[in-house]
Amino acid sequence: MPIANRAIGRNSLARFCFQPQWLHLCLLTAFLGLLLSGCARHEPPADVTIINGNEPESLDPHIVTGVSEMRITKALFDGLIRLDPRTAAPVPGLAERWEISADGRTYTFHLRTNAVWSTGEPITSADVVWSWFRALSPTTAGDYAGQLFCIQRAEDWYNGKITDRSQVGIRALDERTLRVELNSPLAFFLELCSFPTLAVVPQRTIEQYGDRWLHTKPLPTSGAFTLGAWRVNDKVRLLRNPRYWDATNTASAIIDILPVGSPNTALNLYETGAADVVWDKDLVPAELMDVLVKRPDFHSFTYLGTYFYRFNVTKPPFNDARVRRAFALATDKPKLISKLTRGAEVPARHFVPVGVANYASPEGLGYDPNAARQLLAEAGFPGGKGFPRVTYTFFSASGGAKLHGKVAVELQQMWRDILGVEIELRQIERKVFFSAQSKLDYEISTSSWIGDYNDANTFLDLFMSTSGNNRTGWKNERYDALIREANQLTDLKKRAGLFRQAETILIAEEAPIVPLYFYAGFNYYDGGKIKGIWQNMLDEHPMQYIFKVKPQKALVKE
Repeated sequence: MPIANRAIGRNSLARFCFQPQWLHLCLLTAFLGLLLSGCARHEPPADVTIINGNEPESLDPHIVTGVSEMRITKALFDGLIRLDPRTAAPVPGLAERWEISADGRTYTFHLRTNAVWSTGEPITSADVVWSWFRALSPTTAGDYAGQLFCIQRAEDWYNGKITDRSQVGIRALDERTLRVELNSPLAFFLELCSFPTLAVVPQRTIEQYGDRWLHTKPLPTSGAFTLGAWRVNDKVRLLRNPRYWDATNTASAIIDILPVGSPNTALNLYETGAADVVWDKDLVPAELMDVLVKRPDFHSFTYLGTYFYRFNVTKPPFNDARVRRAFALATDKPKLISKLTRGAEVPARHFVPVGVANYASPEGLGYDPNAARQLLAEAGFPGGKGFPRVTYTFFSASGGAKLHGKVAVELQQMWRDILGVEIELRQIERKVFFSAQSKLDYEISTSSWIGDYNDANTFLDLFMSTSGNNRTGWKNERYDALIREANQLTDLKKRAGLFRQAETILIAEEAPIVPLYFYAGFNYYDGGKIKGIWQNMLDEHPMQYIFKVKPQKALVKE
């Protein structure tokens, strides 16, 4: 395009919109703007409007798995701990302080005396105990229930081996004191306590309304905001919670969260002032990335995230590790990045991103077409002969974020050229995609993982046999044992060594997954107008601190 060699300002973007190939996008944006303004006629305008990606699957913190949903649930429901907006380090949340025993296995949390629900009732340690058991319950069907298995006998309770809750290491000592006993010392337990799975939710409301509890009015929340509205395919409106223990530091009274999946629509809404902040690199038009990244309002940062594909190892031919390794060796990762993403991504030879605290990964499988063909032949498919037709499953965001599909097309061509195999592409809607992945209704599927905390375990325990997020059918007793043993150690060097052994099994020996690249964090907003956002490795930006600078009124001379 003519503008590809110069920075895009608002005037040049207008010229961009009137090029024929982009005119329909701008007309769509204008229509969307009118629609949004029409919807908002009878309600006050938001202080800040954020484009947050896809429509939320849920706002229940105990079952959400996507980053976009978790951003909203963290605004509504607090945990004992929260993350510092600047460093993403754990800081006091509903718990104002805590003590850790000398052996690192017992945590005693003291809740704030001014911690109350948005409806006025006190938040007690019994609320925390009930919430954690709900997150742990198989009937809740949360993929993150395994995060609580570090607690004494929690895994036994989850699996039905015990039914007496008093045997699980979660106890309310009094209304404001909670004691948690772990199986072994856990370096990242405080970070876990900040995660949505361990958020505190309203027992009475959930027991009364069941699956429709999020639609009750007023909805009791424990976080900095209450739920003003959730209109599907329109927006989620957050309202400042005046009863929140830290309400004086909630910078905005109203924040609107828009579900927009199209990068072009997101960019146009931002450029026209209909949105103030856009999260995620997926919402930057790939064809403009090399230009937009030079603008001061487009922010890139080191980010703990990996893009990969996974195999369903329960179905032939991917129940054979030689076939999985052949596909990995036939994947040209640098080519994918240079051709498709055009950002700051780095090809991934391992699963845990560079920069994770106290850890350095082993090298995994690189690009080696000859070795790939040899392995496939050893598995009984020389030159791809006799290889069954299998599918590569991916989803496309509503509105047309097409990167997943483009990656799929490139992989399809690589595997055809190098291995002589034919792969069918299967695109399905996002909610259906994750359901199919959980049910192992796929052969190969696109995947990504964003670190929940700054520790290698947040990536590696993903593929333990008991993990609800495994979604490959792969089970390896040695791998499980290494992860468990590593997490019992306080010696960081020995712990890292065991993690490296486990990761070698995952990415080189067994290869139920194939890492493609490490994400570069990316978002865009005008730093002169929007404050309260600081870049950090977890891309953690609590909405409580985000606000728009009010323009100063010009002085009128009399």
